[in-house]
Amino acid sequence: MTSRQPVRAADRLSSSEAADVLALADAAGSVDGVHPLSEDVVLRVRGDVPSSGVHLLSYDDARLAGYAFLEGGSGELIVHPDFRRTGVGTGLLTAAGAGPMRFWAHGDDPGAAAFAERNGFERARVLWQMRRSLLDPLPDIPLPDGVTLRGFRPGSDEQAWLGVNARAFAHHPEQGRWVLGDLLGREAEPWFDPAGFLLAVDVADTLVGFHWTKVHPATGGEPAIGEIYVLGVDPAGHRRGLGAALSVAGLRHLAGSGLTVATLYVDESNEAAVKLYRRLGFEIFKTDVNYRR
Repeated sequence: MTSRQPVRAADRLSSSEAADVLALADAAGSVDGVHPLSEDVVLRVRGDVPSSGVHLLSYDDARLAGYAFLEGGSGELIVHPDFRRTGVGTGLLTAAGAGPMRFWAHGDDPGAAAFAERNGFERARVLWQMRRSLLDPLPDIPLPDGVTLRGFRPGSDEQAWLGVNARAFAHHPEQGRWVLGDLLGREAEPWFDPAGFLLAVDVADTLVGFHWTKVHPATGGEPAIGEIYVLGVDPAGHRRGLGAALSVAGLRHLAGSGLTVATLYVDESNEAAVKLYRRLGFEIFKTDVNYRR
């Protein structure tokens, strides 16, 4: 006979708790076919970036049955496959509190949709993962006059990049809130490569845009994949065509590294970005859904 413990809240996880959460995420991902935690939440679970959020843990005896992370009224929630339909998810929502709230579901899963509806959540936002082959030709889109590309310089470019990122994503609920700790945490990741962090600068070396690429290593039967990780143009000094030129420059960098597939994430509602990426040959591969109460 098992004993369900009360949901426990923590501002920071111990190393053993973090290991439990990551193991839970792996177990759910192996069953669902999609990892249930975003990179941002994984970094907060590990304590690698600053966080003002709360971790909610639901244990059944010594086993972690469910986990949720909530920060600024938005979060992510997982229930271990062995404990689904036993009230764990509802218990986590209750512990998260009443009032307006948003949760991401990775993959457009009918079970997640039904759980959301039962608990008073509605479909509010859709994030597409799009992909294209890097073996297909890319268009020639030159940089605007007076703009050149160079690699990111760790220890020197952080504040300039944070400023452009904040302005470029001023209305984006996740990307626009980044602080120095978010950037430094990613610079410490094994995948970080300054040469793939392309900065567009003017003749005075002022940052006007960027294309930060990321390489995901091969796993199982899936080849290594290059990602348009973050791409932005400073609206204060917008140059026509810079976003498209940066997109192609980053994709050429990834193709030159021997990669054959590129991916990106884009909001379904971002019509201009979706139009650009479709023009560059990207097609929808997977859908993530944000549910709102």
